[in-house]
Amino acid sequence: MARGSMAAVLAVLAVAALRCAPAAAELPLVEHPAKNDGSLSLLVVGDWGRNGTYNQSRVAEQMGKVGERLDIDFVVSTGDNFYENGLTGVHDQQFEESFTNIYTAQSLQKPWYLVLGNHDYRGDALAQLDPVMRKLDERFVCMRSFLVNAEIVEFFFIDTTPFQLKYWTHPKDSHYDWRGVAPRKDYIANLLKDLDEAMKKSTAKWKIAIGHHTMRSVSDHGDTEELLQLLLPVLKVNGIDFYINGHDHCLEHISSRDRLTAFDKHCSFQNRAVRR
Repeated sequence: MARGSMAAVLAVLAVAALRCAPAAAELPLVEHPAKNDGSLSLLVVGDWGRNGTYNQSRVAEQMGKVGERLDIDFVVSTGDNFYENGLTGVHDQQFEESFTNIYTAQSLQKPWYLVLGNHDYRGDALAQLDPVMRKLDERFVCMRSFLVNAEIVEFFFIDTTPFQLKYWTHPKDSHYDWRGVAPRKDYIANLLKDLDEAMKKSTAKWKIAIGHHTMRSVSDHGDTEELLQLLLPVLKVNGIDFYINGHDHCLEHISSRDRLTAFDKHCSFQNRAVRR
């Protein structure tokens, strides 16, 4: 290839990269417009990757029915997408056996926006973030932390596993894949800064945060102190309406005295956003 042609190609690639990649200190943004009438319907599911067992297939069947009735726009996953120890790589059969071959209903053939849970970090965490996964199943949109702008509501997907200090200091028999995360202190500080900036810029009627770990819970795991100390102040100062999470395998609705409300669930959950 001639030198001039090579330079032209490099210039085109550079422009494409600038268009596709988020600017420095900005979280990735996915645009997902609401319906023509301004409404939005979605399903939320967490802690689900069980190769069809533990009632996963039965829940998937009901999700398909509810999804059809509500004409959902997308599905949100709060993490622990594959048990017990995440994926072993991008070609792990669990991806098909726990996802593609389970959520087969036509109504569920919509984008799935996913965060990682602690069980996902116990395997190859980078595998779920790899663009290859979208080639295997185009529904699978998984990133560490990112935004989904659905016009009337903006979703802030938050990588909560690194906040838990015990995973770093007392992992017991588990191994956690901290590639791209360590050192913890810097990662969390940068994430909180990016979240704060993104939330301040948001003009959506509703602001909803999504994470894996509990913030408040009366179930087995209880409160997550690191999130209460570090993340909650950022959510409160920016007027976040809901915090939706998984981790505790139950369904809870916890209201606080201020405007922030937390949801915690294991089974499928539907939230129809409406104007205030």
